[in-house]
Amino acid sequence: MPRPAPPRPVHSAPPGPTPPTPPAAAAQAPAAVPAQAAAAAPALPRSLLLVLCACVALAQSMVAAVNLLIPRLAAGALHPTPGQLLWAVDAYVVVFAGLLIPAGALGDRYGRKRALLAGLLLFGLGTGASAAAPGMDWLIAGRAVCGAGAALLMPATLSLVVQLSGPAERGRALAAWTLSVGLGGLAGNLAGGLACQFLGWRALFAVMPVLAVLLGRLVTVRVPQTARNPKAVVDPVGSVLLTAAVLVLVDAIVEGPHQGWTSPRVLGAFAVAALLAACFTGHAWRAAQPLFDPRLFRSARLRAAVLGTGLSFFGLFALFFVNAQFLQYAKGYSPALTGVAVAPVTLGMILVPRLVARFAPNRGPGPLAAGGLALIGAGLLLVSTCDAHTAYPVYAAWLLLLSIGLGLCAPALTATVVGELPPAQAGLGAGLNTAAREVGAALGVAVVGSLLASRSTGVPGTPQEVARFTAGMDLGLRAVAVTVLAGSLVVAVGYRTRTSARTRSAAPLAPSPAEPSTAAQTSLPS
Repeated sequence: MPRPAPPRPVHSAPPGPTPPTPPAAAAQAPAAVPAQAAAAAPALPRSLLLVLCACVALAQSMVAAVNLLIPRLAAGALHPTPGQLLWAVDAYVVVFAGLLIPAGALGDRYGRKRALLAGLLLFGLGTGASAAAPGMDWLIAGRAVCGAGAALLMPATLSLVVQLSGPAERGRALAAWTLSVGLGGLAGNLAGGLACQFLGWRALFAVMPVLAVLLGRLVTVRVPQTARNPKAVVDPVGSVLLTAAVLVLVDAIVEGPHQGWTSPRVLGAFAVAALLAACFTGHAWRAAQPLFDPRLFRSARLRAAVLGTGLSFFGLFALFFVNAQFLQYAKGYSPALTGVAVAPVTLGMILVPRLVARFAPNRGPGPLAAGGLALIGAGLLLVSTCDAHTAYPVYAAWLLLLSIGLGLCAPALTATVVGELPPAQAGLGAGLNTAAREVGAALGVAVVGSLLASRSTGVPGTPQEVARFTAGMDLGLRAVAVTVLAGSLVVAVGYRTRTSARTRSAAPLAPSPAEPSTAAQTSLPS
Protein backbone atom coordinates (compact mmCIF):
# COMPACT_ATOMS: atom_id res chain seq x y z
CA MET A 1 0.00 0.00 0.00
CA PRO A 2 1.42 3.44 -0.80
CA ARG A 3 2.29 5.55 2.15
CA PRO A 4 0.12 8.61 2.72
CA ALA A 5 1.63 11.97 2.01
CA PRO A 6 3.24 13.58 5.04
CA PRO A 7 1.18 16.14 6.93
CA ARG A 8 1.45 19.73 5.93
CA PRO A 9 3.55 21.95 8.10
CA VAL A 10 1.77 23.76 10.91
CA HIS A 11 1.22 27.38 10.03
CA SER A 12 0.87 28.55 13.59
CA ALA A 13 3.58 29.03 16.14
CA PRO A 14 5.77 25.92 16.40
CA PRO A 15 5.23 23.62 19.37
CA GLY A 16 7.65 23.51 22.24
CA PRO A 17 9.79 26.26 23.66
CA THR A 18 11.27 28.84 21.37
CA PRO A 19 15.10 28.74 21.26
CA PRO A 20 16.50 31.28 23.71
CA THR A 21 17.63 34.58 22.25
CA PRO A 22 20.73 36.28 23.65
CA PRO A 23 19.73 39.38 25.66
CA ALA A 24 21.64 41.74 23.41
CA ALA A 25 19.78 40.50 20.37
CA ALA A 26 16.34 40.10 21.92
CA ALA A 27 15.04 43.41 20.67
CA GLN A 28 16.27 42.76 17.16
CA ALA A 29 15.58 39.03 16.71
CA PRO A 30 12.76 38.45 14.22
CA ALA A 31 9.65 36.60 15.24
CA ALA A 32 8.77 33.18 13.89
CA VAL A 33 7.59 33.23 10.28
CA PRO A 34 4.91 30.67 9.37
CA ALA A 35 5.55 28.79 6.14
CA GLN A 36 2.35 30.10 4.49
CA ALA A 37 3.25 33.70 5.30
CA ALA A 38 6.77 33.16 4.02
CA ALA A 39 5.43 31.79 0.74
CA ALA A 40 3.33 34.91 0.30
CA ALA A 41 6.09 37.32 1.29
CA PRO A 42 6.73 39.92 -1.40
CA ALA A 43 10.50 39.86 -1.04
CA LEU A 44 13.29 38.14 0.82
CA PRO A 45 15.28 40.86 2.65
CA ARG A 46 18.65 41.30 1.00
CA SER A 47 20.46 41.38 4.34
CA LEU A 48 18.95 38.01 5.29
CA LEU A 49 19.86 36.47 1.93
CA LEU A 50 23.42 37.76 2.31
CA VAL A 51 23.75 36.14 5.74
CA LEU A 52 22.51 32.79 4.43
CA CYS A 53 24.76 32.96 1.39
CA ALA A 54 27.74 33.90 3.57
CA CYS A 55 27.20 30.72 5.59
CA VAL A 56 27.21 28.68 2.37
CA ALA A 57 30.34 30.45 1.14
CA LEU A 58 32.13 29.73 4.43
CA ALA A 59 31.42 26.01 4.18
CA GLN A 60 32.51 25.86 0.54
CA SER A 61 35.66 27.93 1.07
CA MET A 62 37.30 25.19 3.13
CA VAL A 63 36.74 22.64 0.37
CA ALA A 64 38.56 24.78 -2.19
CA ALA A 65 41.26 26.00 0.19
CA VAL A 66 42.37 22.54 1.31
CA ASN A 67 43.17 21.58 -2.28
CA LEU A 68 45.66 24.46 -2.45
CA LEU A 69 47.32 23.20 0.73
CA ILE A 70 48.00 19.70 -0.64
CA PRO A 71 51.53 20.42 -2.01
CA ARG A 72 52.62 22.09 1.25
CA LEU A 73 51.04 19.35 3.36
CA ALA A 74 52.75 16.69 1.24
CA ALA A 75 56.17 18.28 1.83
CA GLY A 76 55.50 19.32 5.45
CA ALA A 77 56.33 18.01 8.90
CA LEU A 78 53.22 15.82 9.15
CA HIS A 79 54.66 13.48 6.45
CA PRO A 80 51.32 12.33 5.01
CA THR A 81 50.92 9.31 2.76
CA PRO A 82 49.11 9.77 -0.59
CA GLY A 83 46.06 8.09 0.96
CA GLN A 84 46.08 10.50 3.91
CA LEU A 85 46.19 13.45 1.51
CA LEU A 86 43.09 12.11 -0.22
CA TRP A 87 41.33 11.65 3.12
CA ALA A 88 42.26 15.20 4.16
CA VAL A 89 39.90 16.26 1.37
CA ASP A 90 37.40 13.41 1.43
CA ALA A 91 36.83 13.15 5.20
CA TYR A 92 34.97 16.45 4.97
CA VAL A 93 32.84 15.57 1.96
CA VAL A 94 32.05 11.96 2.93
CA VAL A 95 30.75 12.92 6.39
CA PHE A 96 29.03 15.89 4.78
CA ALA A 97 27.25 13.59 2.30
CA GLY A 98 26.29 10.90 4.79
CA LEU A 99 24.72 13.27 7.30
CA LEU A 100 23.03 15.72 4.94
CA ILE A 101 19.63 14.07 4.67
CA PRO A 102 19.19 13.41 8.41
CA ALA A 103 20.53 16.92 9.04
CA GLY A 104 17.85 18.31 6.73
CA ALA A 105 15.22 16.32 8.63
CA LEU A 106 16.59 17.61 11.95
CA GLY A 107 16.22 21.14 10.62
CA ASP A 108 12.62 20.44 9.59
CA ARG A 109 11.84 18.95 13.00
CA TYR A 110 13.66 21.25 15.42
CA GLY A 111 13.99 24.43 13.35
CA ARG A 112 16.25 25.53 10.50
CA LYS A 113 17.73 28.36 12.55
CA ARG A 114 18.78 25.96 15.31
CA ALA A 115 20.31 23.63 12.73
CA LEU A 116 22.21 26.51 11.16
CA LEU A 117 23.64 27.64 14.50
CA ALA A 118 24.60 24.07 15.45
CA GLY A 119 26.31 23.68 12.08
CA LEU A 120 28.36 26.83 12.57
CA LEU A 121 29.40 25.59 16.03
CA LEU A 122 30.61 22.22 14.71
CA PHE A 123 32.31 23.91 11.75
CA GLY A 124 34.26 26.16 14.11
CA LEU A 125 35.24 23.26 16.39
CA GLY A 126 36.41 21.13 13.46
CA THR A 127 38.53 23.81 11.85
CA GLY A 128 40.01 24.71 15.23
CA ALA A 129 41.00 21.07 15.78
CA SER A 130 42.62 20.92 12.33
CA ALA A 131 44.59 24.09 13.05
CA ALA A 132 46.11 22.46 16.15
CA ALA A 133 46.62 19.02 14.57
CA PRO A 134 49.84 17.27 15.73
CA GLY A 135 49.47 14.67 12.97
CA MET A 136 47.47 13.76 9.89
CA ASP A 137 45.00 11.57 11.77
CA TRP A 138 44.05 14.52 13.97
CA LEU A 139 43.73 16.81 10.95
CA ILE A 140 41.51 14.28 9.16
CA ALA A 141 39.33 13.92 12.28
CA GLY A 142 38.94 17.70 12.45
CA ARG A 143 37.93 17.74 8.81
CA ALA A 144 35.26 15.12 9.55
CA VAL A 145 33.80 17.23 12.39
CA CYS A 146 33.85 20.23 10.07
CA GLY A 147 31.93 18.16 7.50
CA ALA A 148 29.29 17.32 10.10
CA GLY A 149 28.83 21.04 10.71
CA ALA A 150 28.50 21.72 7.01
CA ALA A 151 25.89 18.94 6.78
CA LEU A 152 23.68 20.89 9.19
CA LEU A 153 24.48 24.24 7.63
CA MET A 154 23.87 23.64 3.91
CA PRO A 155 20.32 22.18 3.89
CA ALA A 156 19.24 24.68 6.55
CA THR A 157 20.28 27.61 4.35
CA LEU A 158 18.62 26.20 1.24
CA SER A 159 15.40 25.41 3.14
CA LEU A 160 15.31 28.94 4.54
CA VAL A 161 15.82 30.43 1.07
CA VAL A 162 12.93 28.35 -0.31
CA GLN A 163 10.59 29.05 2.62
CA LEU A 164 11.26 32.77 3.05
CA SER A 165 11.35 33.88 -0.59
CA GLY A 166 8.24 34.89 -2.50
CA PRO A 167 7.17 33.05 -5.66
CA ALA A 168 8.33 35.81 -8.01
CA GLU A 169 11.85 35.93 -6.58
CA ARG A 170 12.54 32.31 -5.67
CA GLY A 171 14.42 31.61 -8.90
CA ARG A 172 16.78 34.53 -8.30
CA ALA A 173 17.19 33.55 -4.65
CA LEU A 174 18.16 30.00 -5.65
CA ALA A 175 20.59 31.44 -8.19
CA ALA A 176 22.11 33.57 -5.42
CA TRP A 177 22.45 30.47 -3.23
CA THR A 178 24.27 28.70 -6.08
CA LEU A 179 26.35 31.83 -6.68
CA SER A 180 27.53 31.73 -3.07
CA VAL A 181 28.97 28.26 -3.68
CA GLY A 182 31.16 29.71 -6.43
CA LEU A 183 32.10 32.75 -4.37
CA GLY A 184 33.07 30.48 -1.49
CA GLY A 185 35.32 28.52 -3.81
CA LEU A 186 36.92 31.71 -5.13
CA ALA A 187 37.47 33.08 -1.62
CA GLY A 188 38.89 29.74 -0.48
CA ASN A 189 41.34 29.65 -3.37
CA LEU A 190 42.58 33.19 -2.74
CA ALA A 191 42.71 32.88 1.05
CA GLY A 192 44.26 29.42 0.90
CA GLY A 193 47.00 30.55 -1.44
CA LEU A 194 47.86 33.67 0.56
CA ALA A 195 47.74 31.92 3.94
CA CYS A 196 49.79 28.99 2.73
CA GLN A 197 52.54 31.18 1.28
CA PHE A 198 52.82 33.89 3.93
CA LEU A 199 51.38 32.45 7.17
CA GLY A 200 51.42 28.67 6.87
CA TRP A 201 48.58 26.24 6.35
CA ARG A 202 47.54 26.25 10.03
CA ALA A 203 46.61 29.94 9.83
CA LEU A 204 43.88 29.20 7.31
CA PHE A 205 42.20 26.74 9.66
CA ALA A 206 42.71 29.01 12.69
CA VAL A 207 40.75 31.94 11.23
CA MET A 208 37.66 29.85 10.48
CA PRO A 209 36.34 29.60 14.08
CA VAL A 210 36.40 33.40 14.29
CA LEU A 211 34.34 33.70 11.11
CA ALA A 212 31.93 31.03 12.37
CA VAL A 213 31.33 33.00 15.59
CA LEU A 214 30.69 36.22 13.64
CA LEU A 215 28.22 34.51 11.32
CA GLY A 216 26.53 32.85 14.30
CA ARG A 217 25.89 36.29 15.75
CA LEU A 218 24.38 37.51 12.46
CA VAL A 219 22.20 34.41 12.18
CA THR A 220 20.91 34.97 15.73
CA VAL A 221 19.93 38.55 14.91
CA ARG A 222 18.77 38.33 11.28
CA VAL A 223 17.33 34.89 10.61
CA PRO A 224 13.70 34.32 11.71
CA GLN A 225 12.27 31.15 13.14
CA THR A 226 10.23 29.17 10.60
CA ALA A 227 7.38 26.74 11.22
CA ARG A 228 8.66 23.32 12.24
CA ASN A 229 7.42 19.90 11.21
CA PRO A 230 7.46 17.84 14.46
CA LYS A 231 6.89 14.63 12.48
CA ALA A 232 9.94 15.07 10.24
CA VAL A 233 11.78 11.75 10.12
CA VAL A 234 15.31 11.24 11.46
CA ASP A 235 16.37 7.70 10.51
CA PRO A 236 19.57 6.75 12.41
CA VAL A 237 19.83 3.26 10.88
CA GLY A 238 19.55 4.59 7.35
CA SER A 239 22.01 7.38 8.10
CA VAL A 240 24.63 4.95 9.43
CA LEU A 241 24.20 2.57 6.49
CA LEU A 242 24.45 5.36 3.90
CA THR A 243 27.52 6.96 5.50
CA ALA A 244 29.25 3.61 5.95
CA ALA A 245 28.59 2.62 2.33
CA VAL A 246 30.16 5.83 1.00
CA LEU A 247 33.12 5.60 3.41
CA VAL A 248 33.93 2.01 2.44
CA LEU A 249 33.52 2.73 -1.28
CA VAL A 250 35.88 5.71 -1.11
CA ASP A 251 38.34 3.65 0.93
CA ALA A 252 38.36 0.95 -1.76
CA ILE A 253 39.02 3.50 -4.49
CA VAL A 254 41.76 5.24 -2.48
CA GLU A 255 43.56 1.99 -1.58
CA GLY A 256 43.31 0.42 -5.04
CA PRO A 257 46.60 1.81 -6.43
CA HIS A 258 48.53 0.88 -3.28
CA GLN A 259 47.05 -2.52 -2.39
CA GLY A 260 46.25 -3.63 -5.94
CA TRP A 261 42.81 -3.50 -7.53
CA THR A 262 42.46 -7.29 -7.33
CA SER A 263 43.81 -7.62 -3.79
CA PRO A 264 41.50 -9.20 -1.17
CA ARG A 265 41.61 -5.92 0.77
CA VAL A 266 40.23 -3.83 -2.12
CA LEU A 267 37.82 -6.42 -3.54
CA GLY A 268 36.50 -7.03 -0.04
CA ALA A 269 35.94 -3.30 0.46
CA PHE A 270 33.99 -3.05 -2.80
CA ALA A 271 31.89 -6.05 -1.74
CA VAL A 272 31.18 -4.55 1.69
CA ALA A 273 30.22 -1.22 0.11
CA ALA A 274 27.79 -3.00 -2.23
CA LEU A 275 26.34 -4.97 0.70
CA LEU A 276 25.88 -1.82 2.79
CA ALA A 277 24.20 -0.07 -0.15
CA ALA A 278 21.85 -3.04 -0.57
CA CYS A 279 21.09 -3.02 3.16
CA PHE A 280 20.36 0.71 3.00
CA THR A 281 17.96 0.20 0.08
CA GLY A 282 16.24 -2.74 1.77
CA HIS A 283 15.89 -0.81 5.02
CA ALA A 284 14.41 2.16 3.15
CA TRP A 285 11.79 -0.05 1.50
CA ARG A 286 10.79 -1.80 4.74
CA ALA A 287 11.00 0.98 7.33
CA ALA A 288 7.82 2.79 8.30
CA GLN A 289 9.70 6.10 8.31
CA PRO A 290 12.92 5.75 6.27
CA LEU A 291 15.58 8.36 5.64
CA PHE A 292 13.81 8.95 2.33
CA ASP A 293 11.15 6.96 0.50
CA PRO A 294 12.75 5.17 -2.50
CA ARG A 295 9.48 5.66 -4.38
CA LEU A 296 10.37 9.32 -4.70
CA PHE A 297 12.82 8.21 -7.38
CA ARG A 298 10.00 6.95 -9.56
CA SER A 299 10.04 10.50 -10.84
CA ALA A 300 12.37 10.41 -13.84
CA ARG A 301 13.04 14.12 -13.48
CA LEU A 302 14.11 13.72 -9.84
CA ARG A 303 16.39 10.81 -10.75
CA ALA A 304 17.92 12.83 -13.55
CA ALA A 305 18.43 15.90 -11.36
CA VAL A 306 20.06 13.94 -8.51
CA LEU A 307 22.32 12.12 -10.98
CA GLY A 308 23.22 15.36 -12.74
CA THR A 309 24.00 17.10 -9.46
CA GLY A 310 26.32 14.28 -8.43
CA LEU A 311 28.04 14.19 -11.82
CA SER A 312 28.63 17.94 -11.89
CA PHE A 313 30.51 17.83 -8.59
CA PHE A 314 32.19 14.54 -9.53
CA GLY A 315 33.88 16.44 -12.35
CA LEU A 316 34.42 19.69 -10.47
CA PHE A 317 36.09 18.17 -7.42
CA ALA A 318 38.26 15.87 -9.50
CA LEU A 319 39.59 19.02 -11.14
CA PHE A 320 39.91 20.83 -7.79
CA PHE A 321 42.10 18.05 -6.41
CA VAL A 322 44.68 18.11 -9.23
CA ASN A 323 44.39 21.75 -10.33
CA ALA A 324 46.48 23.39 -7.61
CA GLN A 325 49.02 20.56 -7.66
CA PHE A 326 49.46 20.90 -11.44
CA LEU A 327 50.04 24.65 -11.26
CA GLN A 328 52.55 24.34 -8.41
CA TYR A 329 54.37 21.17 -9.50
CA ALA A 330 54.28 21.47 -13.30
CA LYS A 331 54.07 25.25 -13.83
CA GLY A 332 56.16 26.27 -10.81
CA TYR A 333 53.60 28.73 -9.43
CA SER A 334 53.70 29.90 -5.82
CA PRO A 335 50.66 29.10 -3.62
CA ALA A 336 49.50 32.73 -3.76
CA LEU A 337 49.78 32.88 -7.55
CA THR A 338 48.02 29.52 -7.78
CA GLY A 339 45.09 30.92 -5.80
CA VAL A 340 44.71 33.63 -8.44
CA ALA A 341 45.39 31.34 -11.41
CA VAL A 342 42.54 28.97 -10.54
CA ALA A 343 40.01 31.83 -10.47
CA PRO A 344 38.58 31.04 -13.95
CA VAL A 345 37.08 27.84 -12.58
CA THR A 346 34.74 29.92 -10.41
CA LEU A 347 33.90 32.79 -12.78
CA GLY A 348 31.25 30.90 -14.71
CA MET A 349 29.67 29.65 -11.49
CA ILE A 350 29.41 33.25 -10.32
CA LEU A 351 28.24 34.98 -13.50
CA VAL A 352 26.28 32.47 -15.57
CA PRO A 353 23.40 31.74 -13.12
CA ARG A 354 22.59 35.43 -12.88
CA LEU A 355 22.73 35.84 -16.66
CA VAL A 356 20.42 32.86 -17.17
CA ALA A 357 17.96 34.17 -14.57
CA ARG A 358 17.94 37.57 -16.29
CA PHE A 359 18.00 36.72 -20.00
CA ALA A 360 16.48 33.23 -20.20
CA PRO A 361 13.96 33.04 -17.35
CA ASN A 362 11.58 30.83 -19.33
CA ARG A 363 14.18 28.31 -20.47
CA GLY A 364 13.30 24.85 -19.13
CA PRO A 365 15.79 23.13 -16.82
CA GLY A 366 16.35 20.08 -19.04
CA PRO A 367 18.47 21.71 -21.78
CA LEU A 368 20.38 23.77 -19.21
CA ALA A 369 21.16 20.69 -17.10
CA ALA A 370 22.24 18.40 -19.93
CA GLY A 371 24.07 21.13 -21.84
CA GLY A 372 25.93 22.28 -18.76
CA LEU A 373 27.08 18.74 -17.98
CA ALA A 374 28.29 18.33 -21.56
CA LEU A 375 30.39 21.49 -21.20
CA ILE A 376 31.84 20.20 -17.92
CA GLY A 377 32.88 16.97 -19.63
CA ALA A 378 34.34 18.84 -22.60
CA GLY A 379 36.28 21.16 -20.30
CA LEU A 380 37.77 18.21 -18.40
CA LEU A 381 38.84 16.54 -21.65
CA LEU A 382 40.56 19.73 -22.80
CA VAL A 383 42.31 20.24 -19.45
CA SER A 384 43.60 16.66 -19.73
CA THR A 385 45.57 17.67 -22.84
CA CYS A 386 47.65 20.20 -20.88
CA ASP A 387 51.21 19.70 -19.68
CA ALA A 388 54.03 21.79 -18.23
CA HIS A 389 54.50 23.59 -21.56
CA THR A 390 50.86 24.62 -22.06
CA ALA A 391 50.43 28.40 -22.03
CA TYR A 392 48.39 29.61 -19.08
CA PRO A 393 45.75 31.47 -21.21
CA VAL A 394 44.94 28.17 -22.94
CA TYR A 395 44.65 26.36 -19.62
CA ALA A 396 42.50 29.16 -18.20
CA ALA A 397 40.16 28.99 -21.21
CA TRP A 398 39.46 25.30 -20.55
CA LEU A 399 38.82 26.04 -16.87
CA LEU A 400 36.38 28.77 -17.86
CA LEU A 401 34.53 26.41 -20.23
CA LEU A 402 34.00 23.93 -17.40
CA SER A 403 32.92 26.73 -15.10
CA ILE A 404 30.33 27.97 -17.60
CA GLY A 405 28.93 24.46 -17.77
CA LEU A 406 28.53 24.30 -14.01
CA GLY A 407 26.92 27.75 -13.97
CA LEU A 408 24.36 26.55 -16.52
CA CYS A 409 23.41 23.26 -14.91
CA ALA A 410 23.65 23.88 -11.15
CA PRO A 411 20.63 26.23 -10.72
CA ALA A 412 18.49 24.08 -13.03
CA LEU A 413 19.36 20.90 -11.14
CA THR A 414 18.82 22.53 -7.75
CA ALA A 415 15.42 23.92 -8.79
CA THR A 416 14.33 20.48 -10.03
CA VAL A 417 15.36 18.60 -6.88
CA VAL A 418 13.69 21.15 -4.61
CA GLY A 419 10.65 21.56 -6.85
CA GLU A 420 9.85 17.86 -7.23
CA LEU A 421 9.04 17.63 -3.51
CA PRO A 422 6.23 19.42 -1.62
CA PRO A 423 7.09 22.35 0.68
CA ALA A 424 6.58 20.16 3.77
CA GLN A 425 9.64 18.18 2.63
CA ALA A 426 11.83 21.21 1.92
CA GLY A 427 14.55 19.91 4.23
CA LEU A 428 14.56 16.52 2.50
CA GLY A 429 14.84 18.16 -0.91
CA ALA A 430 17.70 20.35 0.26
CA GLY A 431 19.41 17.34 1.81
CA LEU A 432 19.05 15.24 -1.35
CA ASN A 433 20.44 18.06 -3.47
CA THR A 434 23.51 18.67 -1.36
CA ALA A 435 24.08 14.98 -0.56
CA ALA A 436 24.26 14.27 -4.28
CA ARG A 437 26.85 17.03 -4.64
CA GLU A 438 29.03 15.70 -1.85
CA VAL A 439 28.84 12.02 -2.80
CA GLY A 440 29.86 13.05 -6.31
CA ALA A 441 32.64 15.23 -4.91
CA ALA A 442 34.00 12.44 -2.69
CA LEU A 443 34.01 9.94 -5.55
CA GLY A 444 35.57 12.46 -7.95
CA VAL A 445 38.48 13.11 -5.58
CA ALA A 446 38.91 9.39 -4.91
CA VAL A 447 38.87 8.39 -8.59
CA VAL A 448 41.23 11.06 -9.90
CA GLY A 449 43.49 10.73 -6.85
CA SER A 450 43.79 6.96 -7.19
CA LEU A 451 44.55 7.14 -10.92
CA LEU A 452 47.09 9.89 -10.24
CA ALA A 453 48.74 7.73 -7.55
CA SER A 454 48.98 4.84 -10.03
CA ARG A 455 51.40 6.92 -12.12
CA SER A 456 53.03 9.27 -9.60
CA THR A 457 53.89 9.07 -5.88
CA GLY A 458 55.55 11.58 -3.61
CA VAL A 459 56.36 15.21 -4.38
CA PRO A 460 57.52 15.68 -8.01
CA GLY A 461 61.00 17.19 -8.03
CA THR A 462 62.64 16.27 -11.33
CA PRO A 463 61.29 16.84 -14.86
CA GLN A 464 60.72 13.09 -15.18
CA GLU A 465 58.66 13.04 -11.97
CA VAL A 466 56.66 16.06 -13.15
CA ALA A 467 55.96 14.26 -16.44
CA ARG A 468 54.71 11.20 -14.54
CA PHE A 469 52.51 13.44 -12.39
CA THR A 470 51.02 15.11 -15.49
CA ALA A 471 50.40 11.73 -17.13
CA GLY A 472 48.55 10.52 -14.04
CA MET A 473 46.51 13.72 -13.86
CA ASP A 474 45.56 13.46 -17.53
CA LEU A 475 44.51 9.82 -17.13
CA GLY A 476 42.32 10.64 -14.15
CA LEU A 477 40.66 13.64 -15.79
CA ARG A 478 39.89 11.71 -18.97
CA ALA A 479 38.20 8.93 -17.01
CA VAL A 480 36.12 11.49 -15.12
CA ALA A 481 35.28 13.41 -18.32
CA VAL A 482 33.98 10.32 -20.12
CA THR A 483 31.78 9.51 -17.12
CA VAL A 484 30.32 13.03 -17.04
CA LEU A 485 29.67 13.08 -20.80
CA ALA A 486 27.90 9.72 -20.69
CA GLY A 487 25.87 10.91 -17.71
CA SER A 488 24.78 14.06 -19.54
CA LEU A 489 22.98 11.87 -22.08
CA VAL A 490 21.18 9.98 -19.31
CA VAL A 491 20.15 13.27 -17.71
CA ALA A 492 18.82 14.60 -21.02
CA VAL A 493 16.64 11.51 -21.45
CA GLY A 494 15.44 11.71 -17.84
CA TYR A 495 14.25 15.28 -18.22
CA ARG A 496 12.25 14.35 -21.33
CA THR A 497 10.46 11.50 -19.52
CA ARG A 498 7.14 12.36 -17.93
CA THR A 499 6.17 10.68 -14.65
CA SER A 500 2.82 8.89 -14.91
CA ALA A 501 -0.13 9.91 -12.78
CA ARG A 502 -0.10 6.44 -11.15
CA THR A 503 3.53 6.88 -10.12
CA ARG A 504 2.84 10.31 -8.70
CA SER A 505 0.04 8.88 -6.62
CA ALA A 506 2.41 6.23 -5.26
CA ALA A 507 5.13 8.70 -4.39
CA PRO A 508 3.85 12.07 -3.14
CA LEU A 509 6.05 14.26 -5.29
CA ALA A 510 3.62 17.08 -5.84
CA PRO A 511 1.70 19.03 -3.21
CA SER A 512 -2.00 19.62 -3.31
CA PRO A 513 -3.40 22.32 -5.61
CA ALA A 514 -3.69 24.64 -2.63
CA GLU A 515 0.02 24.27 -1.94
CA PRO A 516 1.84 25.06 -5.20
CA SER A 517 5.12 23.35 -5.93
CA THR A 518 8.30 25.30 -5.50
CA ALA A 519 9.25 24.31 -9.02
CA ALA A 520 6.37 26.35 -10.34
CA GLN A 521 7.60 29.30 -8.37
CA THR A 522 11.16 29.37 -9.68
CA SER A 523 12.43 31.06 -12.79
CA LEU A 524 13.23 27.68 -14.35
CA PRO A 525 9.84 26.21 -15.26
CA SER A 526 9.63 22.92 -17.10
